[in-house]
Amino acid sequence: MTPLVLASVTGAAILHAGWNALLRGGSDRLWSMTLMMVAVSVVTGVAALVLPWPNAASRPYVIASALIHAGYNLSLVRTYRIGDLGQTYPISRGSSPVLVALGAMIFAHEAVTLASGLGIALVSGGIVSLALQGRTVRAEVLPAALTTGVLIGAYTVVDGVGVRLAGDGVAYANAMFLLWSLTMPPLYLALRGRQIPAYSRRETAMALAGGVVSILAYGIVIGAMQFGAMGVVSALRETSVVYAALIGRIFLKERLTAQRIASCLAIAAGAACLAA
Repeated sequence: MTPLVLASVTGAAILHAGWNALLRGGSDRLWSMTLMMVAVSVVTGVAALVLPWPNAASRPYVIASALIHAGYNLSLVRTYRIGDLGQTYPISRGSSPVLVALGAMIFAHEAVTLASGLGIALVSGGIVSLALQGRTVRAEVLPAALTTGVLIGAYTVVDGVGVRLAGDGVAYANAMFLLWSLTMPPLYLALRGRQIPAYSRRETAMALAGGVVSILAYGIVIGAMQFGAMGVVSALRETSVVYAALIGRIFLKERLTAQRIASCLAIAAGAACLAA
């Protein structure tokens, strides 16, 4: 992996942790997610006026990814409603790199080297261990978080294949984000009708900002998958749990124990293997 791709995905990991913390900190996460998608639709709608459309071969992947992302939105909102960021985020994110590596082997014929396999295992193991330290995972948390993880793995593999057929990574990412963002307002109406929470200007601004950050965070990952193995890119992205743990501690007052720090070091060791 080139230093530029490595630095880009690491930056994306920090951005990803940030927008998840913004979503987790909202008083009504379904409305926060809807506002995020409104911001995404505005930005990508304007960009679509000047960007080309991706190649026809990639368009089924655009559609499939947008639909999977819509399910991911709902699953993520439910996961954060029943568990805290420090527990649910690691389970969701930690389960996905292994699934992405397996999906890439099956659908993109990507080989997993000894170093990358060890790196993926260290990252995933360290991430999941963050969620299991010092407390019991409630019965309703695990299925919700794992469902989110499966959806993450699914859309990552779809986008990894799709962007390689697109001819233009930016065009692919913009088309996918635009279609994805348009699914959320109808879903909100179907679930809540026209009931709109009384959000403050600050909460609204944070949600809208989270939408813009999410474009940057995952757009970088989509671009990186043009040039790097999907499993490696996915595992590096999921080092975001380290930053999420710090954000959860500083801003959401969640605990950061010595065991969590040890897990973060295991994740860092895995990232070093992947960067080699």
